[in-house]
Amino acid sequence: MLVVFGILIIIASVILGFIVLIQNPKGGGISGSLGGFSNQLMGVKQSTDVMEKGTWIFAAVVGILCLLSPAFIPKDGSGSSKNDELLKGATTAPVQKAQPTPTTTAPMPMPLPNAATPAPKP
Repeated sequence: MLVVFGILIIIASVILGFIVLIQNPKGGGISGSLGGFSNQLMGVKQSTDVMEKGTWIFAAVVGILCLLSPAFIPKDGSGSSKNDELLKGATTAPVQKAQPTPTTTAPMPMPLPNAATPAPKP
């Protein structure tokens, strides 16, 4: 979700910068560059009003998006959101450590104490 907010903020900022650069600081702006067509196209007063309203609207959009985006930061401090964790959990199974298998062997018989061994028969 943060990526969506980031992309929207960048797009709104670029549009805001474009609108601000089109305007003339002394009030001429786009209406002054159109020459005689300015009265026929939008009117001198109307074009500056549109640019000013656009500036305020996109400045408000950038401000609101910047204020709302921290609400979607995960609270646990990790870089990924809960949706990313759910997607990762669905694709990979949890890994369990292998437990050593107990080996059962018969106990070795204990040697008897030195008992007299019968002598071999001749």
